[in-house]
Amino acid sequence: MKTLFTSLIVLLFSIALNAQETFTLKVTVNNAKSDEGKMVYSLSTESQFMKAAPLQAASMEIKDGIAIATFKNVPTGDYAVMVLHDKNGNEKMDFSDQGRPTEAYGMSNNPMSYGPPTWADAKFTVEAHKEIIVRL
Repeated sequence: MKTLFTSLIVLLFSIALNAQETFTLKVTVNNAKSDEGKMVYSLSTESQFMKAAPLQAASMEIKDGIAIATFKNVPTGDYAVMVLHDKNGNEKMDFSDQGRPTEAYGMSNNPMSYGPPTWADAKFTVEAHKEIIVRL
């Protein structure tokens, strides 16, 4: 009986250690130039960043230049958020004939760069509930 009890305690302790805590990430855009269309958000890991489908995505209405997305059940780790002001509702970034984006976008950490953003510039760590602001 003592062996059974000890085994049960070890099993429960093992399950508790392997259960990963998750958090909520709130992402606010507060500088949209219009309420036209929607704000499209993507939350990505390094392996997904600008290469694959994001870990989570959201499409939010814009009201008075503000749109807020909340990502739930985000495990501890490093992430990047990309936000697109999708004025025409096609849920993708549109480009001019010269290859420049025609719709406003922004990244976590609000890097100012010419050319595509990098993972190093956009990454941040989630280890508690977190709120960030992304500027377009």
